[in-house]
Amino acid sequence: MTQASYVLSRRGFELGTATPETSPSLLSLEAITQAWKADAPITISHAIDSFIPANAAHIKAAHEMMEILLNGAELADCFDKAVVAERLQPDFALVAASFEEHDEQGIEKVYFDVVANNQDTLLAENLWCKASWLSFHDDDASLRFRFSFGMEGYEDVAADPDRQVWAGELCERIFPESSLITRNSTILDTLSHILGTKPEFVERIVYFNAPNGGAQFHHDVERGHAGVVFAQVSGSTFWLALNKQILMDAILSFAQCHQVDPELSQLIQQRDKLSEYMEEPNHQLVEALIDQNAAFIAYLVDQGHGYLLKAGDVMLIPQRDLDYCVWHSIFTIGDEPGEALSFAVR
Repeated sequence: MTQASYVLSRRGFELGTATPETSPSLLSLEAITQAWKADAPITISHAIDSFIPANAAHIKAAHEMMEILLNGAELADCFDKAVVAERLQPDFALVAASFEEHDEQGIEKVYFDVVANNQDTLLAENLWCKASWLSFHDDDASLRFRFSFGMEGYEDVAADPDRQVWAGELCERIFPESSLITRNSTILDTLSHILGTKPEFVERIVYFNAPNGGAQFHHDVERGHAGVVFAQVSGSTFWLALNKQILMDAILSFAQCHQVDPELSQLIQQRDKLSEYMEEPNHQLVEALIDQNAAFIAYLVDQGHGYLLKAGDVMLIPQRDLDYCVWHSIFTIGDEPGEALSFAVR
């Protein structure tokens, strides 16, 4: 049987094709644990398959919310609709909304307080859901809904576990299909075995990766978090995922056989300098290679670092520290946006 090839394009860059394995081997619990400890990405095929039918109505509603936002609706109005408002009661009070004019990718942020005793008691404040574009590209309609608290960009999530939990609960109320992760025995048992304790799912993001969209190479290291679990709810995505040390090895090996930017060639002469540069917000020299160079993408695929996630599949992404975290890049496969859940693991 001929394996399918998938076109890899993102925000105006045509980055070749990939032909991943159609039937990835099933891993034992011990093999998954060893892979996590080795800072390797882990795919669990069909992990949420059996949960999807019971959440079909919620998934459909989430897609509808995405569509009406794309058509100019306000996020706060979506949350005021009866079905969502009922799920938010009695705990969550919508207190404000702001249009993120200071953030070119931001669309709207909606703030909530957590109250009790007929709103007489304040349990947590300044929780929020923020809708954002995933990029600046006109032909990329990818959206994300991020749930957190406090001042964005400055919040120390590890210092306030209670508000982390409430922000996670807010996500669960607005997107009930969150239970595909949070109440999934396969995921819970696997992560409990890896971590030695029951996991908590915090810093939640609900993605809609659209055609021509997806995330460029990045990591998700954050104090107090062990990693990320990503569940493909609908649609398909193609991933490149590998830990930072292996990615740097790939950059060095590729540069020995291919012409690269002279400044990059100079930078990679010192591995520690390359590592530091990759952590800078603007690392254009590396970005031009790992995110925009079709030959390098093909090189990573040939080295076995490509993964296809279909609806029902899960990716576990260890994020031990800045030196060994799994860097990952995502491409949308197909002609329709797909929903995905990306939850940090505490």
